[in-house]
Amino acid sequence: MARSIPPGRLEQIVASATRVFVEQGYRRTQMADVAEAMGVAKGTLYLYVESKEALFDLVARYADVDGPIASPPAFPVKTPKRGVTVRYVREELARQQVPPSLMRALQARGRIDARRELEAIVRELYEVLARNRRRLKLIDVCAREMPDLAALWFSGARGGLITLLARYLDDRIRRGLVHPVPDTSVAARLIIETTVFWAVHRHWDAHPQAVEDAVAETTVVRFVAGALAKE
Repeated sequence: MARSIPPGRLEQIVASATRVFVEQGYRRTQMADVAEAMGVAKGTLYLYVESKEALFDLVARYADVDGPIASPPAFPVKTPKRGVTVRYVREELARQQVPPSLMRALQARGRIDARRELEAIVRELYEVLARNRRRLKLIDVCAREMPDLAALWFSGARGGLITLLARYLDDRIRRGLVHPVPDTSVAARLIIETTVFWAVHRHWDAHPQAVEDAVAETTVVRFVAGALAKE
């Protein structure tokens, strides 16, 4: 028989665990830390998740879900088999990391409005990062202590996006639509890191700048497009 749980308990577990993992990293985080953040006994937390590995997998899947989280078939949530969490993250990154407008731009021929094209690429990138900011922050922090996740995150996901953006910039520079830069890979990394900071990392800034989300997004989009696209 499935265990009945208090309303909002699963959401509380995910929110508290996300906060603790981001603050302390994967290795330092203990189940007792998450239980303390929730205001419950450690034994209570074990009624819902079997292990820290199970807790991390739960957070990786649901950190950015707004609203109720569907309960699993039974509690406690079992420890995932080796590689399951990384495979899930890989599939999610593959599904979302490359803006559709960038893929269209790489195939575009004929007359092109480079400024409008760049604005669309950066806006889509910003929006997907903002929608997944808790999960991305979690991965960014914890990947440094998890080799499989690090290889996926730093080399695979970020490296792949840099390669595509650099290829796009190379093509638009050759066509005379974008200002030349000394190194398109550096420019691509600059676009990504600027967008990631304002969409993701600023929410954990120790001294945050008060700015509305829409204003931050529009500023980043216009700044990047204005700096690179020729009139």
